[in-house]
Amino acid sequence: MMHQQYNFQFEVYSSIYDLNNADNELLQKAIEATNHAYAPYSNFFVGAAARLKDGTIVTGANQENASFPVGICAERVLLSSVSSQHTSTIIEAIAVSYDNRNGESNKPITPCGLCRQTLFEYEQRQQQPIRLILGGMEGEVYVIEKASLLLPLSFTKEDLE
Repeated sequence: MMHQQYNFQFEVYSSIYDLNNADNELLQKAIEATNHAYAPYSNFFVGAAARLKDGTIVTGANQENASFPVGICAERVLLSSVSSQHTSTIIEAIAVSYDNRNGESNKPITPCGLCRQTLFEYEQRQQQPIRLILGGMEGEVYVIEKASLLLPLSFTKEDLE
């Protein structure tokens, strides 16, 4: 028998104001994008913003549906927009924020499993890492150097071959 271990490091900032200007701006755009979420069932409004290699910023927000679970998370709305409207542009970073109208929004949240798989695959497609900047409406912010770190032992297209 052999033991394997998976570890990764990430940065923790005490607030958005401790980020560099570019990351601060991107997280602000994600916070603003929460206003475009449609979340009448959960009251959990999520916004995401991507900075593309050419400097363009694209946003997305979660879209719920009364027929659960057919809603779509902000991260996948964002990735769909980028892949449809900016087909050959690399995503450098994605910020995600949320506004929990049933409670507090003062700590980072991480993408769900489906979004982790989608982010991982998007990194594979563009053959470059996507930095993640994760925060709430206030409080600590996590910066993770590449989205694939959130999905160890991932399922890939090679598994289908």
